[in-house]
Amino acid sequence: MVIEGLDGAGKNTVAGALTTALEARGATVARLAFPRYDADVHAELARDALYGRAGDLGESVHGMALLFALDRRAAADGMRAALAAHDVLLVDRYIASNAAYGAARLHQDADGEFVEWVRSTEVDRFGLPVPDRQLLLAVPEQVAAERAERRERTEPGRGRDAFESDDGLQKRTAAVYAQFAALSWLSPWTVLDGVAGPDAAALAADLLA
Repeated sequence: MVIEGLDGAGKNTVAGALTTALEARGATVARLAFPRYDADVHAELARDALYGRAGDLGESVHGMALLFALDRRAAADGMRAALAAHDVLLVDRYIASNAAYGAARLHQDADGEFVEWVRSTEVDRFGLPVPDRQLLLAVPEQVAAERAERRERTEPGRGRDAFESDDGLQKRTAAVYAQFAALSWLSPWTVLDGVAGPDAAALAADLLA
C-alpha cells in the first residue's frame, strides 16, 4: 500500500496514524519511505542534485528519475521480504511519485511518454512490486507549501529542495496525481482529504476488509 501526495501533504503523519490503526486491528505492518537518502547511494546523489551540489545533474528529468528508480530497485528484495512477513507494507512515495514529478517537470500529463517510460523502467525492467492500493493525500498547493515552509523553519537541516521550492511544479504535479487517481494508474487509488486528515480507524477497516 502506497501513500502519495505533494511535499507537505502530510504523508508521514498519515502513515503513522494508519500504522497505529492497522496494528490496533491485529495487522502486522512494515513501513518504508522513498527516497532513502541515508541508505542508498542513488538517492544520496539525487539529494545532492536537488540542492545544487551535483552540477547540471538536477536539470536532467530522466537522469533524476533514474536515480530515484534505482533507489527502489535496490530496495526491491527487502520489500518482497517485508510483504512476505507482514500483513501490510506501507510505503511513503513510490513509482507514482517519480512519474508525477517528472511528467510535471516536462509539462506532460498522465498519458504522456514520460509516465510510460517510468512505468516500463520500474515495473517491466526493474520488476518492482506493483502496489495493491494507492492513497492520494489531496491538499491545495498553498497548504502544502505552507507546511513545507513551516517544516523548513522548525526542523534543523531540513531546507526545501529544488522541487519543494517550485510552486509551479507542485501545482502541475498535483494535477498529474489527480489524473493517476482517476485512471487507477497501476492499481486502484483512494483520494483522501489531506487538510482535515483521514479517519485512520475507518480507513484501516476499509483497507483490511
